[in-house]
Amino acid sequence: MAGRFDSNPFDEDQEVNPFSDQNSKAKGQSKFGGGAFFPTSTGSVPPASNSRLSPLPPEPADFYNPTASIDISLDSAEDLRKKEKELQAKEAELRKREQEVRRKEEAASRAGIVLEPKNWPPFFPIIHHDIANEIPIHLQKLQYVAFTTLLGLFGCLLWNIIAVTTAWIKHGDVKIWFLAIIYFISGVPGAYVLWYRPLYRAFRTDSALKFGWFFLFYMLHIGFCIFAAVAPPVVFRGKSLAGILPAVDLIGDHMLVGIFYFIGFGLFCLESVLSIWVIQQVYMYFRGSGKAAELKGEAARGAMRAAR
Repeated sequence: MAGRFDSNPFDEDQEVNPFSDQNSKAKGQSKFGGGAFFPTSTGSVPPASNSRLSPLPPEPADFYNPTASIDISLDSAEDLRKKEKELQAKEAELRKREQEVRRKEEAASRAGIVLEPKNWPPFFPIIHHDIANEIPIHLQKLQYVAFTTLLGLFGCLLWNIIAVTTAWIKHGDVKIWFLAIIYFISGVPGAYVLWYRPLYRAFRTDSALKFGWFFLFYMLHIGFCIFAAVAPPVVFRGKSLAGILPAVDLIGDHMLVGIFYFIGFGLFCLESVLSIWVIQQVYMYFRGSGKAAELKGEAARGAMRAAR
């Protein structure tokens, strides 16, 4: 009976591997006596080490509460009230400015003044230009062609500066170069103010008076382009415009200068032809829409007011 209490297989003090063969046999003998033992499996089980697993390191105190160590500084009640008063003052000031801007816009609209934000060219806006959104769809093509003539005049006068510069270098006459600069500086802004913007507003507002203003100055524009294409030595100094007559005169002495003048002559001719087409189309729309009779009526009423 003493053999029954010799060893306890579940005792933690003894580091015994129950899966090893020797320990299994020893336990079987001690417990059941003699040569009794538990049969093992057909495959041999490799002996396992008798070392215990090392315990896991202790978890930090704030492992389950990661926000516990974050220190959030809170303003005092007085600081909060001060910031609230500052925000209220700024809000009142913004509301006052908004009301003032709205009052100015209403006054401008009552006076007939249209605020036009500058949006063209995109890289450096200097004018307001929005054909797609402000011009009726059946007039947009004609407005685009008219805008092309404005850009064409810019290109003609710019090329005129280049051609006249080459003539100045060859002949040493600085006066023609200064005249070419004056044509460019006054011609492009003048064309926009005198005939392109009136046409733009005439198409947008359908104003007969704007149409009349356009026709007057656009005919002057066409006359200047035809004159520049010929460039006779009258009124303007002969070689300050790149036309056909100076080109013929210069081609014999300086081939390069003559070629530049011939290119200028071609540009002015193209500008003249395109401008003539534009004024024809605008006039056809003007007559077809009944604006001609309206313009005559406005002119008659103006004459009667002037006579009084």
